[in-house]
Amino acid sequence: MPTPSFREYLYAPEHPRVAKLRGLDARSYAEAAKDDSFAGPMIEGWKKLYPAPFAGVTNDGVVREGLFPQTEARPGEEAPTSDMVAAAEKLLALLGPAQRERLTYAVDAYEWQSWANPEFMQHDTGLRLDQLDVAVREAALAVVEASLSAEGYALARNLMRINGFLGDLVDLPLLMNEFSYNFALYGDPSETEPWGWQLFGHHVALNCLVVGSRLVISPVFLGAEPDGIDAGPHQGVKVFKERIQWARELMDALPEALRAEAVIFERMQDPSMPEGRLHPGDERHLAGCFQDNRVIPYEGILVSSMPAAAVSLLDNIVEDSIAYLPSGPRAARIREIQAHYGETYFSWIGGWKGEEAFYFRIQSPVVILELDHHTGVFLDNDEPAPFHMHTVVRTPNGNDYGRALVKAAIPG
Repeated sequence: MPTPSFREYLYAPEHPRVAKLRGLDARSYAEAAKDDSFAGPMIEGWKKLYPAPFAGVTNDGVVREGLFPQTEARPGEEAPTSDMVAAAEKLLALLGPAQRERLTYAVDAYEWQSWANPEFMQHDTGLRLDQLDVAVREAALAVVEASLSAEGYALARNLMRINGFLGDLVDLPLLMNEFSYNFALYGDPSETEPWGWQLFGHHVALNCLVVGSRLVISPVFLGAEPDGIDAGPHQGVKVFKERIQWARELMDALPEALRAEAVIFERMQDPSMPEGRLHPGDERHLAGCFQDNRVIPYEGILVSSMPAAAVSLLDNIVEDSIAYLPSGPRAARIREIQAHYGETYFSWIGGWKGEEAFYFRIQSPVVILELDHHTGVFLDNDEPAPFHMHTVVRTPNGNDYGRALVKAAIPG
């Protein structure tokens, strides 16, 4: 069966779904969305979750201590701290007092938890890239580039370009464009003290904290609708294809009985799902925006029960999911994740053959990785499709936003 094209699901220009939003930007739509049948209930639900004191995602409601050592990074695993500081100082030097005040927050400010992934602006934190002078915008993106791997930065920028491509497709460029993202700094750029930055908007959210040689980039939300660009200057861009293929191959590599145990629901919109399991915006994924303190019980099968071929594929998925990290911190993070494979769970929803849509979660005391295929938001598919996906990375038990490292560096 051929893969469906996202172009089969484009709304007609006069369809109310897109026509009623024409001319709105992120701020004006944030107001209009409160009365929207799709966005309104999400906004009301999120209001109950933010702001709230940070504890961290757990599997049972109890934060497990001692998971994140406070020692300096091992040789070869250090963060690119000097490059990050230099980039941040160049950005700050370009700003006037008003912009600087709007950009910067305390390193443990609750505003760090204000990130969200929809196209409308839930919280106007920091500076909006599409409203900045080009030099300032490029300087902000240079901070992101200095902090990520080359492939991680390329992925983030491609997802931003896909957002602009979608905005052009549906004639909503004020609402969705390549730079319709907020950027903020937390703390003062330093070689030794904790500080960080945040970039968030439609389908891209990155939260980065560095203290000395240690780097945490989490929570991370990366997604796309559609999953590629088929026209224009960026034609040929395609995202997440390897990760999706490895996930299908992993399911194929499991013995039938073990695969059946991993599948917690057979259908993406399964009638047997309990109330609340299918969220109107997040759909099946559980660790998205405003879920900083969520209890997410373990489900599925233990990685230690998998055959070697499946574990090898899971290794690929893990590495690809955190490939945004520079090589040194990435090596440290892979080592940390693999050290907990004995208590790591893998769960699945949906089909796994051909082009069937699916969801999976890899969850342990130190990481949550999710990938979920979604229904359309600005495309008209009412069934989850392979060309719209969300991916989430969390560091449970208190180290999202590098908060465990901040707590150790700034006691009390």
